[in-house]
Amino acid sequence: MALKAYSTPSYWQRVKIALHYLLPQLAITRAAGWLAERRWGSVTHFIIKAFAKQYQVNLAEAEKSSPSDYATFNEFFIRPLKAGARPIEAAPDYLCLPADGRVSESGKIDANRLIQAKGHFFTLETLLAEDTEMAAKFQDGDFITTYLSPSDYHRVHMPCDATLRKMAYVPGELFSVNPFLAEHVPNLFARNERLICEFETEFGPMVQILVGATVTASMSTVWAGVVNPPRPDEVVEYHYNTEGEGVIRLSKGEEMGAFRLGSTVINLFPKGAVVLEPHLQAGEKTRMGEKLGRLLK
Repeated sequence: MALKAYSTPSYWQRVKIALHYLLPQLAITRAAGWLAERRWGSVTHFIIKAFAKQYQVNLAEAEKSSPSDYATFNEFFIRPLKAGARPIEAAPDYLCLPADGRVSESGKIDANRLIQAKGHFFTLETLLAEDTEMAAKFQDGDFITTYLSPSDYHRVHMPCDATLRKMAYVPGELFSVNPFLAEHVPNLFARNERLICEFETEFGPMVQILVGATVTASMSTVWAGVVNPPRPDEVVEYHYNTEGEGVIRLSKGEEMGAFRLGSTVINLFPKGAVVLEPHLQAGEKTRMGEKLGRLLK
């Protein structure tokens, strides 16, 4: 994996970075979560309208297109889209993108190293909470990291047909995951709170990780509901049957989870399983359902 040029941050950029280290991340996030659940009628509708204007949210594609249709800010933030708003790539030998947003980074995993941003790398082991058995499955594989901004649709979908094998909640920091901090906070995605979901697919294992962030008050999945809060201070694992009774199978394009406020999704694929679409480079806009990559096996 080729190293990218890394620019030293300016004085004011260093101040900005330092402030993020000093912020009471959890207190801010809890406050944001409480506020986002308030039912304040016209006040809530005004906040939603102002937010949609500020971030140029396209409410025309949502099932409910008016700010007054939403009882809480969270209800607005995880709004479902109208049927057909995100066509799912139909070709069986292609995966589809899991979320609206922008590519943060993508490409080959160099042995066990993934690129976070210019000059910063992190390892599979740290990302996967030191689960060395899981990490070994993705050495020399492929990955894509998708950043969801406040303006984006915040439900996360499946890139392919898959059966859930394991879910792990990993406690951690709550740094913002915007592109600026991704370039300047080492191990950002491997130190933030996250939800690791491992699936079995026709091409082998696949991992989809929901990464928490400042004011991302909660993450949820369709099979477990809201996973956080509560926020235990240790890794909590959940194991699922992959055959027989109680199996959780999800289809390509089907919803798998959601963020309450913006964050990041990371997908891991084993070596030789997929060729990512060449245009999916850092900064490229993504739309859920469009082509992610072609299956090789």
